[in-house]
Amino acid sequence: MNQQQGSAAGLIQSGGAILGIEFGSTRIKGSLIAPDTTPLAAGSHAWENQLKDGVWTYDMQDVWKGVADCYASLAQDVRARYSVELRTLAAIGFSGMMHGYVALDIDGKPLVPFRTWRNNVTGKACAELIPLLDFAVPQRWSIAHLYQAILEMQPHVPQIVHLTTLAGYVHWKLTGEHKIGVGEASGMFPIDPKTNDWDAARMATFDALIEPRKLGWKLRDILPAVLPAGRMAGKLTADGAKLLDPSGKLAAGIPLCPPEGDAGTGMVATNAVRSRSGSVSAGTSVFAMIVLDKSLSRVHEEIDIVVTPDGKPVAMAHSNNGSSDLDAWIGLFGQVAGALGTPATLDDLYGKLLPLAVQGDPDAGGLLAVNYVSGEHMTGFTEGRPLFARREDARFTLGNFLRAMLFASLCALRTGMNILTEEEGVVIEEIRGHGGFFKGGDTGQRMMAAALNVPVSVSATAGEGGAWGMAVLAGYMLRADAKQSLPEYLDERIAGSVGQPVKPDPRDVQGFAEFFARHEKGLAIEREAVKALR
Repeated sequence: MNQQQGSAAGLIQSGGAILGIEFGSTRIKGSLIAPDTTPLAAGSHAWENQLKDGVWTYDMQDVWKGVADCYASLAQDVRARYSVELRTLAAIGFSGMMHGYVALDIDGKPLVPFRTWRNNVTGKACAELIPLLDFAVPQRWSIAHLYQAILEMQPHVPQIVHLTTLAGYVHWKLTGEHKIGVGEASGMFPIDPKTNDWDAARMATFDALIEPRKLGWKLRDILPAVLPAGRMAGKLTADGAKLLDPSGKLAAGIPLCPPEGDAGTGMVATNAVRSRSGSVSAGTSVFAMIVLDKSLSRVHEEIDIVVTPDGKPVAMAHSNNGSSDLDAWIGLFGQVAGALGTPATLDDLYGKLLPLAVQGDPDAGGLLAVNYVSGEHMTGFTEGRPLFARREDARFTLGNFLRAMLFASLCALRTGMNILTEEEGVVIEEIRGHGGFFKGGDTGQRMMAAALNVPVSVSATAGEGGAWGMAVLAGYMLRADAKQSLPEYLDERIAGSVGQPVKPDPRDVQGFAEFFARHEKGLAIEREAVKALR
């Protein structure tokens, strides 16, 4: 063991390391860091959502099985690297997929299966709530799911004692505290940026709307308490420690910061929490977060208004569909390689195939891909059918095919960004990216720069993802100077990790514009595919 490893081993053994765990769409990932944010160890667990009775969900048993497996793999990584056992920590933080619906009864048991962000089934609720609240309420939001359940008179509604998100639910089970970070909260119900709490006026409007139904609760009764970044939100209980580490080695009493959403951890991971900064998270879903320096001129149903983990207003352009269709095709190519007697790992497939997109024609050779695995609110789809089409004279090459798949992952995002830049005049000087889309060279950066026509940079820790960002937020809770703002803290610790931006190539920008126009026309085919493939 070298000196650096020895120092890290001592830090871990003394309980000075910080843990962040994020429940992503395809992986639960853990990141162990030093107080200076240096990654020390990592763990993960693969999982996937399921479509049950028309609802995208994850089974709660899989939540606990997954988080325990993630923690166990991280503890094993610690043993392998440093020859020490992980027994206690300085702080822990949990994050998860934003939005969704976790309704709990008086005993804390889920009343219905967890409804994820991927469900676009709350259109009627949103149609009423948007004009009533004068606020863009997306179909993914918890309040949209709640009101849709009320409209449909779903029998569980009067039994609701707590309404939260996946991250909020995990935090409660581990600490006994129904608390949530303000950024995560802003995906449940509108936040008042003046108070960093639920918008009291809009809450009263909603309560008046549902009062005639005599449900037995008001909205504030069932929503969690809201906390900004930097506050302590509870301590790990003995029962919570056993859920996280069934082996019994992890001690209780560890402080936890407020649970956050993956949008917030993305902004933290890219040091993009100041006004006029922007980040984009690209993976199973794709969303851009632009921190605003002024309010938008009007409500846009396609644009969420959320807040940073420290409460600054953010315009969020969110698309449900990102790389899932591309991932499926990469898996198919892996089967081809295996059938030919040259099996390849997924890392090899992504590493060798995706760069070929750079060699493709700027517009992907006339090919068309629509990547809708699920519905896409940005373009008005409640269901999706992935499809690929081409004219007989299109340039059907592997490079063009991969470029079409990558471009398709960004088209819904571009729809939302056009609203911000063209209709609202929002200025974006640079986008900082993170997520699986940016792994393996600069291909992802080049494609994103072409799609948004802005420089795109990626931090050295981009591959660590939201779990690392969550660990950084947990570390912020431990800062020595309680008055130090979150932007100041991030500037001090991670500003130097952001790499040089990749500037948009004019040929690529023009090529994406041509592909985007083709994609918009191709949505007519998608609508027919949804009807035909039942």
